[in-house]
Amino acid sequence: MWATSSADFKFSPPRNFLLGPFYASRKHTPRSSACPGYVATDVTQGDSYLTASLTLAGACNLYSKDISNLRLLVEYQTDSRLHVLIEDADYQVYQVQENVFPRPRSQGATVGSSALQFSYTKDPFSFKVTRKKSGEVLFDSSSMPLVFETQYVRLRTLLPQNASLYGLGEHSDSLRLPASGYKRTLWNAESPFIPRNSNLYGSHPIYFDHRGGSGTHGVFLLSASGMDIVIDQEDGQRYLEYNTIGGVLDFYFLAGPNPSDVSKQYAEVAGLPAMMPYWTLGFHQCKYGWPNIDYVAEVAANYSAAGIPLETMWGDIDYMDQHQDFTTDPNQFPLDRVRDFVNTLHHNNQHYIQILDPGIHYQAGYGPFDRGAEQGAFLKAAGGSWYRGRQWAGEVVWPDWFAPGTQQWWTSEIMSFYDPTKGVPADALWVDMDEASNMCGDIHCMGDASTAAAASANANVSGDHFSPLVPPTQSKLRLGLGGRDLFSPGYRIANHVGDLSSGALFTNVTNADGSRQYDTHNLYGHMMAGATATALQSLHPGKRPFVLTRSTFAGTGRHAAHWFGDNASTWDDYRTAITQLLAFAGMHAMPMVGSDVCGFNRETTEHLCARWAMLGAFQPFYRNHADISSPSQEFYRWPLVTDAAKRAIDARYRLLDYFYTALHAASTTGAPVAAPLWFGWPGDDAAAGVQTQWLWGDALLVSPVVDDEATGVDIYLPNDVFYDFWTGDRVRGQGGVVRKENVDWTEIPVHFRGGYIVPMRTRSANTTTDVRNQDFTIVVAPGLDGKATGSLYLDDGVSLDSAKSEIVFSWDGKKFEASGTFGYATDVVVESVRILGDTSTTKTGPWGLRKGFSFNL
Repeated sequence: MWATSSADFKFSPPRNFLLGPFYASRKHTPRSSACPGYVATDVTQGDSYLTASLTLAGACNLYSKDISNLRLLVEYQTDSRLHVLIEDADYQVYQVQENVFPRPRSQGATVGSSALQFSYTKDPFSFKVTRKKSGEVLFDSSSMPLVFETQYVRLRTLLPQNASLYGLGEHSDSLRLPASGYKRTLWNAESPFIPRNSNLYGSHPIYFDHRGGSGTHGVFLLSASGMDIVIDQEDGQRYLEYNTIGGVLDFYFLAGPNPSDVSKQYAEVAGLPAMMPYWTLGFHQCKYGWPNIDYVAEVAANYSAAGIPLETMWGDIDYMDQHQDFTTDPNQFPLDRVRDFVNTLHHNNQHYIQILDPGIHYQAGYGPFDRGAEQGAFLKAAGGSWYRGRQWAGEVVWPDWFAPGTQQWWTSEIMSFYDPTKGVPADALWVDMDEASNMCGDIHCMGDASTAAAASANANVSGDHFSPLVPPTQSKLRLGLGGRDLFSPGYRIANHVGDLSSGALFTNVTNADGSRQYDTHNLYGHMMAGATATALQSLHPGKRPFVLTRSTFAGTGRHAAHWFGDNASTWDDYRTAITQLLAFAGMHAMPMVGSDVCGFNRETTEHLCARWAMLGAFQPFYRNHADISSPSQEFYRWPLVTDAAKRAIDARYRLLDYFYTALHAASTTGAPVAAPLWFGWPGDDAAAGVQTQWLWGDALLVSPVVDDEATGVDIYLPNDVFYDFWTGDRVRGQGGVVRKENVDWTEIPVHFRGGYIVPMRTRSANTTTDVRNQDFTIVVAPGLDGKATGSLYLDDGVSLDSAKSEIVFSWDGKKFEASGTFGYATDVVVESVRILGDTSTTKTGPWGLRKGFSFNL
């Protein structure tokens, strides 16, 4: 949070759906042909690995001091995953700690079984990764020598001219990344209005390289270092180049070959996403600037009066006493009144969530600070004093998530303040400002006490976080080189805020384990989200925690959901919400994501809010949220938006179990819950450029109106069969664009995809608790072959360990069958099965969901 003062179709010719911004290249690293690179020696190979020494061939010192001796490790970890690590031979250069990002282990793959092949050139050292089956080169570093310095690492790979690249979040740029003149910067930063061509709140150094019919592969660089990734052309050759200000080159190559395969393979590396509670799929309402608890209660009552289902109310920093965590304003949000309000929500089967910021008020007598200081939970400056800066509460200190006492302190504070019997009985938590954002503009903000070099604690990271090939005596190093300029390295990344420490924790601060913020900055929000999820498990034993975080890193989906930060009430940000969804839910292993519906900053309009209410209902996380400087924008404030919200939420709630089943698949296999069209039709070159439509799960195609103030939309329909979600009408896609006109402000084009079966609740309800009591209608959308399949996952919706049913549906053109496992006891039944087609057919039940059933037509 940032404070600021159905119509007919007609066919038309295809058009370019994704032009994407073309960005002029910023000042870029020189070619430096004088840098001779490295020579590979002492090569050792086995069935599943290769190791080598890399020795500097001659001085370079391009931006900092050369590291003369490197080590190469290549591991064939699985048949679809290849690990390539280039690190310093002395094991001193920082690498992400194992307890922050657990490394995937080798599963016994060999050179012979792997879909990927590693090869190398000795002098100068370079390497290639190829797809074994076709011989296609996927990664080739031969065009420019490797540079590996104390504060600058460069590696370039060549690309085919027709490659389509996606990922490298978090950004607000086009989904398919521009082919040249483009720079992606990864350095987590507070980013109001989500600026374009800029680093935003999260760092996800994974890209998907989609090559149409020849396959899709992924390249993940496990690095928390600040970096620029350049996509450009030189001498007619397209390339991607990494420019980092430290760290090592720790690559995971993912073979695919299908896009969804790459998503699953990446989730195996980053960690499978957490399974969210069922109720979190409901509609949420928040606003920064609600003046008191009576006003908040009035908002909830107004939703009820308007007949708009409301699942969860959120508390922004307004509830706090002087913006201090773990307090309530005694006048405007007295604890007893807040408790009464939340208990009323719970009585109505609704929920409540509050915000927490990492900045802890630096004030003796403030309990959370005193207790945290006693536990040694905060970052320290030189001489042992607490490192201080500014956040909402004023002068603050920040938790050191590496310190051994921090988790216990954080858990204790959460358990005390949110004690259901005497505190605020919140159901989940929201962590904000966790980049971590510092309202000190630069390193001169608060004088010597804050800017002095931080003390080193000399603590080591426990555990060997590399393969058994790593010498065990060296396994506890890798916490960062000494003697570096931690404020102003020679290579300056394109951080839109300015210097590395601008608006952030100062990069010379030392963590409790001896690592520096220079190296761990991008991990702060990731670690805070994980610590908060752990605390919630203690607060609500046996229940799934729900944490919403602004700042993310690769693997944050293991702990938390994410919203796309402080966007604006503009049509362009409305469109950007789609591309951000597709990146996170499709390619970054973070399925529970969404934008602030209707926009956070500025003033929304009735038409924009109506469209966004419809769009948001078909994204995983669905919350309306506005800034204190923005007018109130609750859905009930306009008749048109009220109607749109009712229709959108009605459809969403009938589809909740389909959504929930997709989330379960994501949490167990890494399958994307939302994805670009080319995931479904990877051989369709035109689909690769579509960025305003998406697949929700496998079976729903969502195609919202996207142009400003428009009532028509161009929809790309691949060569397949579809069925209108609202009418059931069959539509035959031709691999081209159709124009849908007269789309009302309360409508959104959605289609069932042929070949799939979708379980839906027959009726909606006011809360997700009530939805779970509704019977099912099973919708069958036959494919071109007349067949269809689908699934339904059922459990109690909240428990970490629950009885469950995993039901598989099939339709062969004549027979419908439900089979699988039926461990979750429920009285809900299948009321009917509807088979779509030129003439829709409905078979009525009821059939119970405690065993399988079948019938013939």
